[in-house]
Formats: sequence, C-alpha cells, structure tokens
Amino acid sequence: MAPDKRRYIIFGYGSLIYNPGADLYPITSTPGYLKGYVRRFAQRSEDHRGTPESPGRVVTLIRKQDWDELDGPRISDSQAHPAGVVPVVWGMAYTIDPERAEEVKAYLDYREKGGYNEETVDIYGIVNGEERVIIPAATAYIGKTHHQRELAEARDAAGFNEFFMGPEPLEVRAEIISRSTGPSGKNKDYLYRIAEAVRELAPESRDWYLDELEAEVRKRERGVYVENNGGESSSSSDGQSN
Repeated sequence: MAPDKRRYIIFGYGSLIYNPGADLYPITSTPGYLKGYVRRFAQRSEDHRGTPESPGRVVTLIRKQDWDELDGPRISDSQAHPAGVVPVVWGMAYTIDPERAEEVKAYLDYREKGGYNEETVDIYGIVNGEERVIIPAATAYIGKTHHQRELAEARDAAGFNEFFMGPEPLEVRAEIISRSTGPSGKNKDYLYRIAEAVRELAPESRDWYLDELEAEVRKRERGVYVENNGGESSSSSDGQSN
C-alpha cells in the first residue's frame, strides 16, 4: 500500500511533550523514543526563556555522533550512554489532523527556523517487553550543531546556527537556567516541566542528563551551589532574575 502523503507525525522532545498547544491540531499522541540522538540544553534563547541581555537555554535534539565530535565538557554521557549502548531520547509523537497538516508544517518550519532542520525519523517503543519501531517515518526537528565560534566568519555556511552554544560545564549551564527569564516564563520552570514530563511518558522513560541538570538547578533554588573545588557552599539568593 502506498504511504498516505497527508500523514504527518511530529516528534516532540521539549515543551511540545507537555504543551502541544492549539497550533498543532493533534488527533493522537503516542509516547516513544528516538535512537542515536541526545537531548541537550545547548540552544541559546533570547525570545522565549531569556532576553538578548540575559539569554537562557532551551533544548535541542542532536545526533550523538555529532555531539561527541564537539570539544568541551560532558554531562552524564558516561552514565546515561555507556560504551556500546545506543542513546535514546524519549518524547511524544503527535499525529496531526490531515486537514491541518500543511498549516502545521508551515507553523513549525517558521517556529524552528532559528537552528533546526526537519528530518525523517523512526520512533521506537517497548511492546510486550520488546523494542519495536512503533511509528516509522515521523518528522523531528534536529538541531544544527555548527558552533557560532567555529563559524564566526562563515555565517552563510550551510547549517550555521548562531544560537547553538555547544557543550558547557554543568555548573555554568545550571546557573544560566536558574536565573534566566523570558517572555515565555522562567527558564528553570521549562527545565522542570520537561524533566517531569519525560519521567511520566512510560515506565521505561528516563533521561539522566535532564535529571542531573535539574538537580543542579534545584541546588541554586535552595540557595546551595557547588564551587569549582567540589565543596558545597550556601548562597542567600538563587540568582533568579525578575
């Protein structure tokens, strides 16, 4: 049977997991995961969870191989993705109302134009204790990973993403998220909601990276931070901007 050209399924791995919004027009939602990708708070946000003066961080979806080729500190990679184990990213697959498919695609293309490419992916799930492809040929928006510093003189290069920050130390990223606020709300609330939503997707769903980053941000919310020497110190403020 020829595939239905109007079939349009979107894989949400960030705020779309818990808030698909009125613009998506989903008719069904199915939890599942991608293989060979990682979810990282590596996209600078100046218009949603931060401002141009104090940019926040939002998630992007990156091929694990591409992430590994970037130089910089790692968070949870050895714990979440041991050698020989293919990494997975849990999220929600939304089947879009066929009558609205073209409209939704245009909306998402515009929304994600700042640093993402549309790709076709297979979505996996656990069925009767076995891993299976539960949704073939879905659509996901994959982050462009060319770092702004690497392409400072090549802004017209294919795949350039001026908002991609690449790997950052855990403490640095947590501090930015703990204090950043933008038109869409507090950056830390965005992190908390994604982490909670992922844990609730399925009995098997887990993201060590989100868990570790959430724990580090909550330390700052409690007025505790970790110094470079590894010792814990107290702070009278969590650094959250108003």
